[in-house]
Formats: sequence, structure tokens, C-alpha cells
Amino acid sequence: MSAALDPRTNAFRPDLADRRLEGRVASARFVEGVLRRVRAPSAYFHRSPSPDAPIVSEAIHGELVRVFEEQEAWAWVQLETDAYVGFMSADALGPIDPVPTHRVTALRAFVFPAPDLKLPPRAALPFGSAVALTEEVVTRGTPYRLLADGAGAIPSVQTVPLDAPRSPDHVAVAEMFIGVPYLWGGRTSFGFDCSGLVQTALAAAGIAAPRDTDMQERAIGRPVEGGTEAPLARGDLVFWKGHVGILSAPDRLLHANAHHMAVAFEPLAAALARIGPPTGIRRP
Repeated sequence: MSAALDPRTNAFRPDLADRRLEGRVASARFVEGVLRRVRAPSAYFHRSPSPDAPIVSEAIHGELVRVFEEQEAWAWVQLETDAYVGFMSADALGPIDPVPTHRVTALRAFVFPAPDLKLPPRAALPFGSAVALTEEVVTRGTPYRLLADGAGAIPSVQTVPLDAPRSPDHVAVAEMFIGVPYLWGGRTSFGFDCSGLVQTALAAAGIAAPRDTDMQERAIGRPVEGGTEAPLARGDLVFWKGHVGILSAPDRLLHANAHHMAVAFEPLAAALARIGPPTGIRRP
């Protein structure tokens, strides 16, 4: 009954399921999810409720999750951004208010206890974090915005309003992360996997993308007919089974990969020789 639904993006188990799936999946109990907001800088999604369980994805500060179960230190949730399902630390979650007003545009933005960069920072929020900010305060010529929850201040130059124009170039966004370590399941500037980098770069350009490579290959843009024999362009996405990269030029690939253990440039020809023929190329 549930075989047609992808458990990565549909919350159902034999003992518990999202009430919105009632009649579509078999489960002992259906519940309404409760919206919570990620208050930690980021939080891993695990396959099972254990810190040693494999990472499947990551939630970023300010994102909303729908909580279906909370037991002890763990919450079983679905991320509102891309519908991904997993177990995360319940301590990373908080109320949905205050509602974010700005997003972080730096690789990482320090949260200082007060508007003063000489103070030891309390946290570092990754690129794309959504934050609720209030008035601006200037200290020794540096402007800061105060966090609405009273948690401190962030340099104003590292944030923009949520409704600010998006980047016109997802490749330029991805290039910001050159050298960031490779991390399976990672979606932040502390560590990316291949599809996490693509998802983040496209989001900064205002293009919503699903989480995993197979989902992205089905959903993003349009296929480039002829594959590698076709005229390729900056920004095209090259897909292999379980991997994806972004063309920064027709002959150069930018990707988060385990070969370099980092976000790195590589000649497309070298990647093709090592990984093999791609399964598809898509143009966002």
C-alpha cells in the first residue's frame, strides 16, 4: 500500500504516520504534525534516533520542521523546505516565533552576545540561515542588527531581508564554497554533499530543488538533449547515479565530492574518466 510513496519525503512507519497520508499508507496510528523552528545553527537528520546513526540530511537555522513524534532527546520530523524526513535532536528545535525577517549571505555569520565584534561569539550561523532581526545598532563604525529573541547581534553586512532579490547566478553562489569539506548529508558551509551544494546554490538563486540526486535529476529544469555531445553551458547540472555537479564552464565541473573530500573544481573530462558516463544533464 505504501510502496508508491517515497519514505524520504513522506512520513510513514508501521507504527506512526502523517495524518495527511491516511488512506494512502498502512500505519497503526496517524498524527497531526506540529510545526517547530530550527534554533540551533544546524542539525543533522539521522536515519534512526541515535547519534551514531547515519546522517541523511541536515536542517538549517530558521527552517521549519513538522514534528510527528518526540521521545526523550529525539524528534521524528519532516523538513518543510524540501519535505525530507528524519530523526533530529529535539534540543535543536524551538517555537516558530519570532518569524524570520532576514537571511544570512556570508559563509558563516557570527552571533555576538551584544553588538560588538570584540566579544566572544555565541554561535556561527551558516549561509542561508533565516533570522528574525530588529533595529540596527552601530558600534565603532560597524553596524549590527539585533536578534528579535534577544540572543545577540549579527553584523548587518552579512544579512539581507528575506524579500531581497535573489542571486542571478547559481554558479557564483556555488563557487563561494570552494574548499568547504565534503560531508555526506551536509547542507551548510560547514560541510556539503553533492546534492546539498546544488540545492543550496539553486535556492540562493530562487530555484527550489529537492534533496537527493535522483530527485533533482527528475525535477530540475529541462534535459540537455545529446548529453556530453551537446553544446554545454555554464550552470548545467551533470548527473551520475548518486552524484551531481555544476558546470562552471562547458569543460569544468564544480562539485562537492569524496575524491577531493571538498567542494572543488575539476576538468569535466577528468570527472567523466573517473566516474563514467553521466545519466543525464539538465539546465535549470
